[in-house]
Amino acid sequence: MRVDGLRLPQSTATIGPPLCRMSPAMNTLVFEDFKPGPLGRFGPRHVSAEEIRSFAAEFDPQPMHLDEAAASHSMLKGLAGSGWHLCSITMRMMFDGFIGRTASLGSPGVNELRWLAPFRPGDDITLDVEVTEARVSRSRPTAGIVMFKMVTRNASGQVLCEMISPIIVQRRGEAAT
Repeated sequence: MRVDGLRLPQSTATIGPPLCRMSPAMNTLVFEDFKPGPLGRFGPRHVSAEEIRSFAAEFDPQPMHLDEAAASHSMLKGLAGSGWHLCSITMRMMFDGFIGRTASLGSPGVNELRWLAPFRPGDDITLDVEVTEARVSRSRPTAGIVMFKMVTRNASGQVLCEMISPIIVQRRGEAAT
């Protein structure tokens, strides 16, 4: 897929039974739609060696992300994607899966981020998202803070990354104003 001259990978994000507990009649997700528990599984997203090298060349030009020979002598024992690349893929799967249709006001940041295993050329990456907490904002009662735990895995189920991050979401009735 091309957008304004950029080549974007095909995305396949899904939300649906039994993991999703949100009303199918709603187009915009609001704070009240996010209850603690599993939210959904997104992906898979295939990653090529070319994509790994391209991202690394621009944003994280370390040898283990650029050169197979150098990478084979690194602690990763072969070409592996940058953790920042994995975070970018994770964000895209989150956006395509639910954030893009959420009355999101943004995020104050990432509370926790851990890279647990490298991802490799040819990996098919999936993302499991869980709502761990949802509470009305004390300083902005028209919004709520939803805490998400994201777990990114390869096709064999190996956990590659775990992230915990809040998102500020408008409350029902406030999203239309």
